Amino acid sequence: MRSAIHPEYREIVFRDKSADFAFLTRSTLDSDKTVEWTDGKTYPVVDVDISAASHPFWTGKGRVLDTAGRIEQFNRRYGR
Repeated sequence: MRSAIHPEYREIVFRDKSADFAFLTRSTLDSDKTVEWTDGKTYPVVDVDISAASHPFWTGKGRVLDTAGRIEQFNRRYGR
C-alpha cells in the first residue's frame, strides 16, 4: 500500500444543534471549528442538520414543513 495518500483518521465531534445532541466518533472529516468535550480535550466539530436524535423516523415526532407555500407554488406553476 502506498504511504501518504490516505486522509488522517481522527476523533471528531458531530453536533446536531436542533436536538442539542453531540457524539464523539472517529472520521476522516476535518473542520475549522472546535469544541471542548466532556473529557477536557478539544476536538474538531461538524454541525449536521439531522441526526438520530432529531430525525422524525427515529423520534416518532413529525415536523411540519412549509407545505402551504409548496402547494401555492404548485398551483401557480400549473394553473390550478
